[in-house]
Amino acid sequence: MSNTATAAQPHTSPDEDFGWTLGVLVRNYQNATNAAMGESVGEFPHGARGYQVLVAVVSGEQPNQLALAQHLGIDRTVMTYLVDDFVKAGLVERQLNPADRRARIVVATDSGLAILADLQQRVAEAERAVLGALADDERELFRSLLRRVACDVPSVSEHDLGACEAVEKMLGAKA
Repeated sequence: MSNTATAAQPHTSPDEDFGWTLGVLVRNYQNATNAAMGESVGEFPHGARGYQVLVAVVSGEQPNQLALAQHLGIDRTVMTYLVDDFVKAGLVERQLNPADRRARIVVATDSGLAILADLQQRVAEAERAVLGALADDERELFRSLLRRVACDVPSVSEHDLGACEAVEKMLGAKA
């Protein structure tokens, strides 16, 4: 008998491949959220990426622009341009950090908060559609497991892809 006859056969179905399944989920999510944001985004800077930046700013968990960039997996120089565009659009402002007057923090404006509230409602509807094959309790379990897998990973080395770059490469977009 040859080695090939006794070796385990590889999975041949794409739906058994984690990367393929994850890619389909990401594409479905991206398509649904882009459609949901649609006209309401209008002049909203940087689309879905900008949405994630504003969510992170409003959470207040990232004390400065560098921490925002690291949290979102965005190059710090690119983050400067993103925040500049948000400032120009009146969605955020840079303020002196009360804990360290030499540093600045990024804070959402009232306009930024209002736009985010509208976008979050639209994105939640898109997420319900993307996860429509799951019952409500399954959706919550899926989200919980996904958060754990995404957030409880060891830190990446300097040679690893950042979160945004990894998704762009997986989807075949330009990094």
